[in-house]
Amino acid sequence: MSAVRVALRIARRNAWRSRGRSALIMVMIGLPVLVITTVLTLIETMNVNPQEGLVAQLGAADARLMQAPEGTVLRQEPNGTSWSSGGGHPAVARRSAAEVGALLGPGTRVIPFDTGVLQLGTERVEALRTDLRDPLTKGMLPLSEGRFASAAREVVVTSAFGRRPGDLLRPSGAAPLTVVGVVEHPYRPALRQVVGPDLPLASVDEFWSPGEHGTGWLADTAEPVSWTRVTTLNGAGLHVTSRAMVTDPRSWARASAFDVQYTVGIGAMVIMVVLETVLLAGPAFAVGFRRRRRELAEIAAQGGSAGQLRTIVVADGLVLGGAATLVAAVLGIAAGTLGAHAVARWGAGAGARWGPTAGPPDVPWPPVLAVAALGLLAGIVAALVPAVQAARQDTATVLAGRAPAVADRPGWPVVGAVLVVAGLGATVVARRQPGSVWVLASAVLVLLGLVVLTPWLVRRTGRLAARLRLPLRMSVRDAVRHRSRTASAVAAVMAVTATVVAVGIGTYSEYMDRRNAYTSARPAGMLAIWAGNIGDEAWTRLRAKAARQLPGVPLAAGYQAKDTQGHRYALRYTVRWNGTRTRRTAAIGDQTLLRLLQGRDDPQAAAALASGKAVVFDAAAVRNGKLALRASSTAGPARKLEVPAVLATPAGEHQGGALLPRALVEQAGFATAERQLYAMYRPSANSTLGRDLAKVTPRVTVASEEGYGNVPDPSLWGWLGGALVLVVGGTLAATRLAAADMRPEQATMVAIGAPSRTLRAVVAGQAFYISGLGALVGLVAGTVTGLAVTRPMTTYGAGDPATIAIPWLFLVAVVVGLPVLATAAALINRTGLPVARRLQ
Repeated sequence: MSAVRVALRIARRNAWRSRGRSALIMVMIGLPVLVITTVLTLIETMNVNPQEGLVAQLGAADARLMQAPEGTVLRQEPNGTSWSSGGGHPAVARRSAAEVGALLGPGTRVIPFDTGVLQLGTERVEALRTDLRDPLTKGMLPLSEGRFASAAREVVVTSAFGRRPGDLLRPSGAAPLTVVGVVEHPYRPALRQVVGPDLPLASVDEFWSPGEHGTGWLADTAEPVSWTRVTTLNGAGLHVTSRAMVTDPRSWARASAFDVQYTVGIGAMVIMVVLETVLLAGPAFAVGFRRRRRELAEIAAQGGSAGQLRTIVVADGLVLGGAATLVAAVLGIAAGTLGAHAVARWGAGAGARWGPTAGPPDVPWPPVLAVAALGLLAGIVAALVPAVQAARQDTATVLAGRAPAVADRPGWPVVGAVLVVAGLGATVVARRQPGSVWVLASAVLVLLGLVVLTPWLVRRTGRLAARLRLPLRMSVRDAVRHRSRTASAVAAVMAVTATVVAVGIGTYSEYMDRRNAYTSARPAGMLAIWAGNIGDEAWTRLRAKAARQLPGVPLAAGYQAKDTQGHRYALRYTVRWNGTRTRRTAAIGDQTLLRLLQGRDDPQAAAALASGKAVVFDAAAVRNGKLALRASSTAGPARKLEVPAVLATPAGEHQGGALLPRALVEQAGFATAERQLYAMYRPSANSTLGRDLAKVTPRVTVASEEGYGNVPDPSLWGWLGGALVLVVGGTLAATRLAAADMRPEQATMVAIGAPSRTLRAVVAGQAFYISGLGALVGLVAGTVTGLAVTRPMTTYGAGDPATIAIPWLFLVAVVVGLPVLATAAALINRTGLPVARRLQ
């Protein structure tokens, strides 16, 4: 029998004999594999590719066509999923079903397939106008209860809608609809949709988007719809989804180009995953090796070589790592598959109108197998240090029952310091590069150096033990005595803390930079209605319509500037806001508009406006009492103006802009015409103001200033949750191993009358030392990386200063809260009193 087979048998028997320690090692190795495999499988299953989603789009049809609004020109790409549109072209006439069939050639049959929304009181739900009894819709929305709609005013609903056959739906301004069946969407279980042959859809064209809202048809053609036919149909104003194009992988598969930054980022992530797994599992392997010292020494005494001893210990990592990765990969695949359908069914509240998707179970085997291989590699690497120690142990010393002396290699601290210095230098260079991946890659070098330095740090900090009380003194001295176990746990906590701190600083700085960079020329809560190049009569009708739609709301007029040829001009100026050059368009109006922009009456600003001066809300834009403007037009020559100006205080903190009096603009040679309306009014979510005004003229724009609405990234606290699991879990695992190692000392303490709370205090002291030292070192390393990464994350060009914001509450929770929590968990953990055997 070969030495490898013997080593594997010994490792298997030892793992079964020490089931608790083996389970702990498997959890530490398998947890990262489980998490990553779950995420990969979940994402792949929820990602419905064009082929998987074909039945929901086309049913049994050969093509789906959608009519583009008039004036829209389509230019589809060969994959049939991308499109672009442009205006300024002759209007394309709307097509009838017969005309669409004629364009597709002889033998074509088409049925209506219109998508839009249905207004049910204050609620707007997705709606589809088609006949699901037609063979072309087979498989599109399978029936789960009742029957398909067959008569007028009959509908079916998706199961997520929560209605049953016999229920009534009451659309706004239309007769009630009767639910006769319940259907299921193939990959959108959370979709709330109503389907019927004659639904009163609400203005589908104004929401037009291929595959979502619009007038369309399903077509059964005599020949497959080729790319040549698609381009012809685009010219007729029809967007096409062709079965022949989608089912050809060459039409939608694209090879991704090699990305250096992506590759470096993946490499850094792999190193961090392996490093963290090794550091978490390392203490358990170290304790297992110490318990087997005598067994290994007996093998050496019987002629076992140093290489054979190393093989036996490495076999532990191979057996436990292999079992852990196998179990974790299977559980991860199952969890990802089940989780995808759970998220798709219950995750519709995430904000997407259509809800999340979930296709057939799909496992990305290459990355999953790569992650499993990483887990196996981590198990083997974690066993390497004990394997080297096993080969070097003194057989006579171990068989005599004496503990071997622990000696540090004098060269390792120097190596660690060199790695840290090199990493810091690389970080200084990387922070000047575009993209944050280079900073993160440099941080890996710093962390590797700190891992090498950790045993030296443990020994140095252990000198403080003499000043501590008895339980803490015993804890620290035991930690220093077993530095291989302690250093691994401290380094694991350090790596987690450094990563979370760096991510926290970078993410929060990016959020603050976006918040500080936000600016608007209008205060929050202001509604703006703009008209394009329309005549006075059309503007009069539009203004009257707006007044009727907003009864009792005061409206302030705004004006547009035109030259003598009737060309519209925009009067703009440029100012730096939060280090970024921002171009603003000056408004033209009177004191009523000024009052809205300032949110109050300002006699000085009103007097300046009445005297013909511009009122400016950007201090940096006014120089020597002047505002420099550029009058630009798409049809006429540009001009430069310099007008008298005064500074004023706007209504909002992030508000800028300027207001010009009409007289000032007219003195510059322009004519003014009222084409804008402003009001302090917030439309409701279901407001139809834009659609109602568009009925007067399509050249109207309605905008509501909502202010800065983003919130700090919630994933920040998700990082804290991950750190909680790793720091507390790793610390408790290390302290449980330490408690097992300290049984002789505990027996002595019990023999001299130490209460159980003292034993718990010793274990808790070990937890506090491990987590506290790791958190402090991780704070320093993470802060350096976090400050460096703020530059590529918050700058957008030369001269733009980086935004640095420290999330103090988050850092306190990580650096103080996690060690305290780990210590408390160790303190309340039950500590059994060891039973000492007496010699008779």
